Amino acid sequence: MNLLLILSNWKHYAAETATASPIMTDKSPTIDRPREHALSAGLLARVFHQPSLLYFNAVATHLSIREAARRLNVASSAVTRQVAQLEDALGIALFLRDKRRMRLSPAGEILFRHSRRLTAPMEAAVSEIELLRGVRAGVVRIGTVESVGLSFLPRLISDFGQRYPRLTIDLSIMSSSEVVERLVEERVDIGFGFISKPPRQVDIAFRRDVHIGAVMVPGHPLASAENLTMDQCLDHALAVARPEISIREVIDPFLRRSGAMLPPMVEVNSIRMLVELALGGHYLSIMTPIGAQNEIADGRLLFKPLTDNGLPTNRFGILVRNGSALHLAPAIFFDHAKSYFEELQLPGAI
Repeated sequence: MNLLLILSNWKHYAAETATASPIMTDKSPTIDRPREHALSAGLLARVFHQPSLLYFNAVATHLSIREAARRLNVASSAVTRQVAQLEDALGIALFLRDKRRMRLSPAGEILFRHSRRLTAPMEAAVSEIELLRGVRAGVVRIGTVESVGLSFLPRLISDFGQRYPRLTIDLSIMSSSEVVERLVEERVDIGFGFISKPPRQVDIAFRRDVHIGAVMVPGHPLASAENLTMDQCLDHALAVARPEISIREVIDPFLRRSGAMLPPMVEVNSIRMLVELALGGHYLSIMTPIGAQNEIADGRLLFKPLTDNGLPTNRFGILVRNGSALHLAPAIFFDHAKSYFEELQLPGAI
């Protein structure tokens, strides 16, 4: 159970109870919205303690009235009315509506950033109360890079789900930079990514340094090479990650050693595509072995670490927000994940 489900039982309460403020009902005379000036602080406080803020959060999360209504188990018209009332109370538009598309206005971005912080403790409290009752309900929001999401997390989540079947996992695949961004914005609880210098708001709670190298088929001309270097790799068809993937920042200076221009290569924004290109036999892919460990284990691919002087390792970590304790459900998942990775033999780990 979460706060949105609890809220769905309030749909007969909603804005119809707001008799102390000049918020419109369906029988009110039509006026232009939003008003030119916000309500007084006292009246705004009453507005924010109604469901309006949670309805707004649902729309801001999904950028869809229809999806927000489905999640809240209410009519779309009720969601529209609550958002309109909130806009009227604040005296400013919270969403920009362009044909079929919705997006947050600057004011909406500000409100959403703060309202998440207001509702998150109540969400956590409901989850923890359910845990105390033995229902073991709760949500763990995870952001992860693709290589970890496609390799280790499926088994980790399966093990966790068998142990805690009533806990919900909300998993998103993204770049390492977005994992950090969402942690700072409190949009995920736990992150998995590659990062060497996190911002002060993020802590690497568990870390492993992993070699960067070339992944190739056993029949590739460089399969038998010892002390493989990037210069040797540049003489062959090469596949590398695009700049939005964290490893590219690490290897870019070594790719450019032969000149100011990058050599011809395939650039992709998917670790899985790097693996598939290597499996094809023509390309060797510059990456860590994470994401290709199954193919390496069954002998279809080889991983050869690069030995270039000055080439750093890539740091894998479990990331959390610094200075704030995890709520109960995420804390349970974090302990499970930490134990899992402590016992796991990461390919290419130092």
